[in-house]
Amino acid sequence: MSQTSSFSLPIGPVHVALEEPVYFHLDVDGETVRKVEITSGHVHRGMEGMATQRNFFKNTTLTERVCSLCSNSHSLTYCMAVENVLGMTPPPRAQYLRVLAEETKRVASHLFNIAIFAHNVGFKSLFLHIMEVRENMQDVKETIYGNRMNLSANCIGGVKFDMDDSLTMYMLERLDTVEEAVKRVEKVFRTDPLIAKRSRGVGVLSREDAWALGVVGPVARGSGLDIDVRKNTPYLVYPDLYFDIVKEQDGDVWSRAMVRVREVFESIRLLRQCLDKLPDGPLAVHMERIPESESVARSEAPRGELIYYLQTNGTDTPARLKWRVPSYMNWEALTVMMKDCQLADIPVIVNSIDPCVSCTER
Repeated sequence: MSQTSSFSLPIGPVHVALEEPVYFHLDVDGETVRKVEITSGHVHRGMEGMATQRNFFKNTTLTERVCSLCSNSHSLTYCMAVENVLGMTPPPRAQYLRVLAEETKRVASHLFNIAIFAHNVGFKSLFLHIMEVRENMQDVKETIYGNRMNLSANCIGGVKFDMDDSLTMYMLERLDTVEEAVKRVEKVFRTDPLIAKRSRGVGVLSREDAWALGVVGPVARGSGLDIDVRKNTPYLVYPDLYFDIVKEQDGDVWSRAMVRVREVFESIRLLRQCLDKLPDGPLAVHMERIPESESVARSEAPRGELIYYLQTNGTDTPARLKWRVPSYMNWEALTVMMKDCQLADIPVIVNSIDPCVSCTER
């Protein structure tokens, strides 16, 4: 007669889902997780302190290195915070170009996350296929911005890059390729029994728990919440563009993955609109002397709501710069998602929130 054993089990800090330091202490009953405690704080880069030792221009570069997948969102939101202090509005062409960079990064980020999901469940051929599709967006970034990860697209008052007809045609061709490929990926996610077995009903976060925990981004939308800064608090030219908030209702791993798959199509839709509507005009406005003040800026990064708080003191360096990243809000939801799950499901569940340790423990 078998007897179920209960014991404590440490998971991490290395390779829970990604090669970043994440540590969990679990109370386990056989193969079933009964209680989850998250221990964070392994990474201390002191970036918020470094920001007070650099001038406003240098901090555009610094903030872009908070995270790789969300890098453009950090520099964008920082620039918007500075512009709010100055009462500055970037030119219309610059705003469209900023959206272009943001949505390009969003497509690449979402494809990377669903590829890692395929890797975690052992679907190696799907993992390799999605990463191959993602290379189209990496090529777009390298061709237009000169970089595959940190685009260096934003500056205070506007952008540092421009689009011409040849780049526009190149991007449209790549978007067509990605769209057709992701349609096939979506079909696999909807029909493959392996994906259903490893993700349907796994890591469930109910709508009520999602609301109570204040989760953001695809994690919130995967639980049926209408949360998207681009719609709720529009910025740049998003009010002039048409796109839908993608939601799923089941709140499980599959729902969060499917939100990201479907959001790829919405981002491609936004990119085509930007290329079609791109107005003529300057790329930036002149930056004035920064007064003593404070401001807040928000954006919808690939992982969810990103907030920057800036306090100035009349000098060329910030008195305080602080950011709140989406992973910080989504982190605690793992204690709900992982309760009563199987040990083998932990990497899949952790990856489903698309965690960024370097963002959270800055």
